[in-house]
Amino acid sequence: MAIAFAAGGLTIGRLVRPDIPGVDKSVTYECGERPIGKAWFNFNPRFYLIALVFVVFEVDIALTFPVVAVYKAWVGKSSLTAWIAFAELLLFTVILVVGLVWVWIHGDLEWVKKFEADERPSLRSPSGPDDGPRRAA
Repeated sequence: MAIAFAAGGLTIGRLVRPDIPGVDKSVTYECGERPIGKAWFNFNPRFYLIALVFVVFEVDIALTFPVVAVYKAWVGKSSLTAWIAFAELLLFTVILVVGLVWVWIHGDLEWVKKFEADERPSLRSPSGPDDGPRRAA
């Protein structure tokens, strides 16, 4: 019955709807904007890194909130349970903060990275003036 209902709906829709092909209907549609340029271009990987750091800390909040919400009940039940939960929560947060400090120190959260003096790309050719015959430009 389910297969007949789905097939019948698709068949009736195909017979009833208008079929008017056109140039505008074959153009790629993205959020109401006409496409400009090529779809394939280099995307800055910093978007991904910053989004990943954001997701990691959102997961931290999502996992921390339930523990905080029931912590008072754990204290009333047993102080050992409360200390274990507190230690685990503290360890989890310390690991995440160490990761954030590491990413920050390496400059991966900077939107525009600065080059060190020795890392800056040179405008001159790496080869010297006496490296053989040259082609005419």
